[in-house]
Amino acid sequence: MKQFYCFVLLFFLLSGTLASFTRAQPTRNVDWKKVNVLVYTKNGKGYVHDNIPNVVKAIQKLGQEKGFKVDVTDDPTAFTEKNLQQYTFLMFPSTNNDVFDTDEQRVAFRRYIEAGGGFVGLHSVTGTERNWKWFKTMVGGTFLWHASFQPFKVKVIDKDHPTVQGLPEVWERADECYFAKELYPGIKVVMAHDLSSLDKKEEEKIKSASAPFADYYPAVWYQHFDGGNIWITTLGHDKKSYEDPVFIKHILQGMHFVASQSKKVDFTKAYATAKDTPLP
Repeated sequence: MKQFYCFVLLFFLLSGTLASFTRAQPTRNVDWKKVNVLVYTKNGKGYVHDNIPNVVKAIQKLGQEKGFKVDVTDDPTAFTEKNLQQYTFLMFPSTNNDVFDTDEQRVAFRRYIEAGGGFVGLHSVTGTERNWKWFKTMVGGTFLWHASFQPFKVKVIDKDHPTVQGLPEVWERADECYFAKELYPGIKVVMAHDLSSLDKKEEEKIKSASAPFADYYPAVWYQHFDGGNIWITTLGHDKKSYEDPVFIKHILQGMHFVASQSKKVDFTKAYATAKDTPLP
């Protein structure tokens, strides 16, 4: 009987250890000198954020500090399999509306993701390619509305995820609270907007836009989608954010997470022959 109780105790101790290990979600180390990033800055017709040059400058500075390569372009002809195969991940900073000129470019982008490529989307990226269902699913939703620029709180809801380590558990910052429609249930949310901290002047619009969510609404998330690794933050409207060490840490940890998950791009794994090829 004594041996039985010892066995049970050992079982629960090991179970707790394994559970703790699982929650920690460790990421493998990244050799930044082997990382190659394409920052794509093209916008379609409509509003263009003035923060894009600031993002580019911040990422280039990180590249110099960490040793990774950064290419910057607003030319959609860069989207070919031959060109994209060199990149660890693509970054779309505050892109908006249609950013591709042809469906061939869209197919090349999609096949890159299917081949195991990474994607980092900043701020208004949910407003990108609003008429392309696959892209909206990959990003996790499509832009609906945002509350006025204001101070509010963002709360960490997955404390063990590597992308939030060292960030404030309740992050008070001035930004835009983004809302989406067509939200994809496969996303895994790590930070959420605290809706109770928003200005009450827009309370009715916030209730309408956030339904069926209650007190918190997705702000930062990731997903492994259709072969690729995706990380999205809706934060980052103010161009001053890209000089804030805490916000830069936020972006860098998202980049690190995607880079740590991504292996060499392999287009033999890609299957799409059209931008709307059905998902498997």
